[in-house]
Amino acid sequence: MKQLIECVPNFSEGRDMTIMKQITDQIESVEGVKLLDVDPGRATNRTVVTFVGEPEAVLEAAFLSVKKASEIIDMRTHKGEHPRFGATDVCPLIPIRNITMDEVAALARKLAERIGSALGIPVYCYENAAFTAERRNLANCRAGEYEGLPEKLRDLHWKPDFGPAAFNEKVAMTGVTAVGARDFLVAYNVNLNTTSTRRANAIAFDIREKGRPMREGNPITGKIKKDEHGNEIWIPGSMKACKAIGWFIEEYGIAQISINLTNISITPVHIAFEETSLKAQERGVRVTGSELVGLIPLKAMTDAGKYFLRKQQRSAGVSEKELVKIAVKSLGLDDLKPFNPQEKIIEYLLEDPADKRLIGMTVEGFADETASESPAPGGGSVSAAAGALGVSLGTMVANLSSHKAGWDDRWEEFSAWAEKGQKLKEELLFLVDLDTRAFNRIMDAFGLPKASDEEKKARKAAIEEASKYAIQVPFRVMEKSLESLEVMKAMAETGLEASVSDVGVGALCARTAVMGAFLNVKINAAGLGNKSFASEMIGKGEAIEKLAIQKEKEILEIVERKIKKD
Repeated sequence: MKQLIECVPNFSEGRDMTIMKQITDQIESVEGVKLLDVDPGRATNRTVVTFVGEPEAVLEAAFLSVKKASEIIDMRTHKGEHPRFGATDVCPLIPIRNITMDEVAALARKLAERIGSALGIPVYCYENAAFTAERRNLANCRAGEYEGLPEKLRDLHWKPDFGPAAFNEKVAMTGVTAVGARDFLVAYNVNLNTTSTRRANAIAFDIREKGRPMREGNPITGKIKKDEHGNEIWIPGSMKACKAIGWFIEEYGIAQISINLTNISITPVHIAFEETSLKAQERGVRVTGSELVGLIPLKAMTDAGKYFLRKQQRSAGVSEKELVKIAVKSLGLDDLKPFNPQEKIIEYLLEDPADKRLIGMTVEGFADETASESPAPGGGSVSAAAGALGVSLGTMVANLSSHKAGWDDRWEEFSAWAEKGQKLKEELLFLVDLDTRAFNRIMDAFGLPKASDEEKKARKAAIEEASKYAIQVPFRVMEKSLESLEVMKAMAETGLEASVSDVGVGALCARTAVMGAFLNVKINAAGLGNKSFASEMIGKGEAIEKLAIQKEKEILEIVERKIKKD
């Protein structure tokens, strides 16, 4: 699997999109890089750009974008609400897939050195790429901002890691750049029903990990207290892995709390929203919504959707699409402007539009494709689809039961079953396409050259390996479909009786999926050279098929009994 990293440079220009287009054109000129998002802010006069690709391609695109920004952004005239000290203010690299943080930190230092030596821009390395503990914190590196650079660059303690340690004519225009390696950071603004920056800042100090300084007497103007060593004493805020400041956004006419969540496994987005709402309320301010700057992982959105559904004592066993919709509405992400999940969720942006998945088809399209002269999709994919439809019916009954009037004390019980059903549905839907890909692997193997003994040997090995894989995929369909019968049985026994017939149909589909997938296991096992493996899989398959038939019988007996009782 390819290594993937993400780069999220912040450029000190958010008003003139012709300037930003010149920068993003440089990024898109590099083969193997995908530009995911360009998010300008007028009040901050800052644009957050996100792109992803293999490491060397990303480094080249990052360098070219920094170079172009240094040529067309003049920091001598820059004004904006956000802290900044350079045309390319920050340029962090983030591990996405199949790469360690240590490897990404080394790449960040490599990029920083190139920027410093080739472009003559002072560079500080921060977060995981930092050379000293003090420089891990971006706020320390950027302290004093652009206006403080002449003095800062003369201070030996703050000599840049790379590039010139002088505020020369070129640096006066480009400013300084911070290059880092960090975990996925969510930049997130919470909207307030006030225009007061002071009140927004007070709430920010309440929530941010750093908190506020402890003062003598007046908590705002009083002298900062110090310990016996002369160090300032700070009162920590209520949220870990959270940085926050307050500001006024002229284009919206409101104050916001600008939040950076540096580790969403510690403080998720929905917890940040809830805690900010609570602290705002304590100060007589109301949160009206929020705004996402840049991109967000899908899991952060689905976790938020589940959180808000559970808070309402509703089943969280709904589709991914519905969870995202609930998250958007609950967080008020469409408060200031429309929120399009396809443009803001990183996994959606990484999807290849050329990758035509069977499960993305309409039912009619899938049926037409199955009925065509093409040998795939075939019985394996149809079996997986039948299993997905079966468990979907069981999940539907669980969700209906969770919402039944008078069963309010049982919503968690049914929600748990619905969540189990949703997970099985997603796995079986994935197997619809995987089975067709497994078949295509066999066809590809048979198409390999066989002119020489060496080619024949390689072809035979490829056919054997592909056939083995084509056994494992339908076997997984069998396992997951059998597991789905647990959902159906539970709903037949304890679920909404008015929907018991739906549970019966679900059980029939699950049994069909098991038996259909087993036919695919057997036909592929017949030609396998490794007879021991083939025999083992057939034996396991027979046991699963027998158990599925027995479970279906038990479920249908419960269904028939309840129908007759009515």
